[in-house]
Amino acid sequence: MRHFDHIDTAYRKHLFFRHPRRFGRHDDPEVLAVALGATLYSPAIRPTLADDIAKAARRGVTSMVICLEDAIPDEDVAAAEANAAEQLRLVYERAGEPPLLFIRVRHEDQIADMIDRLGEAADLVTGFVLPKFTASTGDAYLEALAATAERTGRRLLAMPVIESREAVYRETRNELLQDVSRLLAKHRERILAVRLGATDLSAAYGLRRPPDLTIYDIQPVAGVISDVVNVLGRADGTGFVVTGPVWEYFSAGERMFKPQLRQSPFDAHRAAPLRQQLITSDLDGLIREVHLDKANGLTGKTVIHPTHVAAVHALSVVTHEEYCDAADILGVSGGGAMASSYANKMNEAGPHRAWAERLLLRARVFGVAAQDVTFVELLEAAGGR
Repeated sequence: MRHFDHIDTAYRKHLFFRHPRRFGRHDDPEVLAVALGATLYSPAIRPTLADDIAKAARRGVTSMVICLEDAIPDEDVAAAEANAAEQLRLVYERAGEPPLLFIRVRHEDQIADMIDRLGEAADLVTGFVLPKFTASTGDAYLEALAATAERTGRRLLAMPVIESREAVYRETRNELLQDVSRLLAKHRERILAVRLGATDLSAAYGLRRPPDLTIYDIQPVAGVISDVVNVLGRADGTGFVVTGPVWEYFSAGERMFKPQLRQSPFDAHRAAPLRQQLITSDLDGLIREVHLDKANGLTGKTVIHPTHVAAVHALSVVTHEEYCDAADILGVSGGGAMASSYANKMNEAGPHRAWAERLLLRARVFGVAAQDVTFVELLEAAGGR
């Protein structure tokens, strides 16, 4: 699969200086972790799940999670397991390339059980999402995953979710993250990315982020994100990709604050209706939050509606200016500072090297925008209108 493949080929040539490359579920996890983009969650109980997966793929979705945990009432778990197995077998029997598919389980026994239920259709499963992850609960999950992979001969990757109360509370957070770091290091070859469960983290304080604020405005949760990146997202070879927390709004009510999108970039492209649509759907808040995710070291995002995907992916494209900066930085071996190619900043070959390396990995899967192409054009092309 390839990001933006649902866009007309001729228009893609206009949009990109360097085109996104293809990737698949058997690629290096380092590549797949960045390629996840907007990961769309869907309850496993949906009777139209197979059709939903096909529609999502046509809209540019490249990763999905089939949820057996919080999205499913306790009394419906058995029905959800049966439905997920049936629907994924349907996907397997049909032609076409589905997104990267993950199953979010609620206990470790479901890992082997779901793979066995799927039979050959288990080839569709890239891995499992492991909720409420701590060192004590996580060890059982990862051992079950390893045993299932070895027994079936399949590569199964893990995405643990940091969302437990031990991760929220200050007096237990540091010890938990250190223990999780050691556990993930033992299973490094199976860890695709670390996810953040903002809904559960907020729930520990009885909070819910309103649509006109970002998760970074909710200080108790913002502190958790900062510490997770500090311990688990380091750029020294010990860290993992940490993904952005869920954006859970897709329809706006009455607004208290002004829209968070400047009007002039949209006017320049005669895209005022697109701006109004984004504001009406509260997607201006999502766009701001994705910017803050990237600035704070997070890659990709959990989403719950297909309309969110275009914004996340458009913001994941590397700008021409960023690409030139990264290329200049990585082209110098002995350190030192230089003016940027755009003559608007200083690039330092030493301190900026890790940033440049990460940016070029994102450029590989999301591409580099042509010099005069803006986020507005990318968003329109990706399906924002």
